[in-house]
Amino acid sequence: MSRQNYIFTSESVSEGHPDKVCDRISDAVLDAFLTEEPEARVACETFATTNRVVIGGEVGLSNKDKLREYMGRIDEIARACIKDIGYEQDKFHHQTVEITNLLHEQSAHIAQGVNASGDKDEGAGDQGIMFGYASTETPALMPAPIQYSHAILRRLAEVRKNGTEPALGPDAKSQLSVIYRDGKPVGVSSIVLSTQHLDEALTSADIRAIVEPYIHEVLPEGWITGDTVWHVNPTGKFVIGGPDGDAGLTGRKIIVDTYGGAAPHGGGAFSGKDPTKVDRSAAYAARYLAKNVVAAGMAERCTIQLSYAIGVSAPLSIYADTHGTGTVSDAEIEAAIPKVMNLTPRGIRTHLSLNKPIYQRTAAYGHFGRDPEADGGFSWERTDLVEALKKAV
Repeated sequence: MSRQNYIFTSESVSEGHPDKVCDRISDAVLDAFLTEEPEARVACETFATTNRVVIGGEVGLSNKDKLREYMGRIDEIARACIKDIGYEQDKFHHQTVEITNLLHEQSAHIAQGVNASGDKDEGAGDQGIMFGYASTETPALMPAPIQYSHAILRRLAEVRKNGTEPALGPDAKSQLSVIYRDGKPVGVSSIVLSTQHLDEALTSADIRAIVEPYIHEVLPEGWITGDTVWHVNPTGKFVIGGPDGDAGLTGRKIIVDTYGGAAPHGGGAFSGKDPTKVDRSAAYAARYLAKNVVAAGMAERCTIQLSYAIGVSAPLSIYADTHGTGTVSDAEIEAAIPKVMNLTPRGIRTHLSLNKPIYQRTAAYGHFGRDPEADGGFSWERTDLVEALKKAV
């Protein structure tokens, strides 16, 4: 039997964290190309440091004239992201930062293994393993530590951007140590919050006075007690933030992006990759399947693993683990999954409507545990497979 009483910790980072600035730019480039052509191919990486952003990788459109046109728009796309995040620092400003575009056309050797041709179905964009996870411990069927770490930073970003708290800066990190009793989250033993601030005179105590009400607002009632330990800006002043304070790179926050360490991760990052890359699309599918298994009442916790080979359309394996909480066997769930969803790369994209410009919004505050949106954003958070799964087992 798994442990029932323990403390588990997860962290989140804000949209102004250097790595998240890069994730945002990479996903904005992806959205721009998907707006032009739903089958666009994009593998975009971004690096950011003091007064500098470098964008590289591969892109592909069927119309070469349009490809050249969109390549010329990369500068404005990056600046728009930096402006929306809120950077107007002397050494990282959306108007003055130097942007270098090193994107090039997709390799024909990669395309030949991925593109459909004749009777051959489209293959996976790479080999790899992808995991999805769901748990009943929060309404979003997510692990509590990462879900509420995200919630704190999203709330602080809202009040920063709407002018309620103008002293806050874009760069921030949160971390929650959640107490579990009888396997359920019941409180927090410690809260860590480091946030950039624009007034050098503010102390750690001043920052705590600003952020504490919002943290109380987003955490469940009763989780914060007199025993909860607080660490707010524990190193003191935090005025220089973002890529000016520390370099950033696309894809370095994969645990923040997923389950906060509460579930396995296959190793592949998401941002900047079009949905033919199963690093992204199959991870979304695995979350979708795990969430529907839990929503169907088949388990309190569920991990799904999928695996693929480059150029091969069907998954090589499907694995389910309900961690001893299942009301049906793991083998029955594994057998049911291919009956309710086509897990080829094209099948995933079709089922979840992934060929849309819906990715920039995923770049911060987690790819999972969000509400499905009317335009198809976060479609993998739907629970519309519940009845099909019940019939299939």
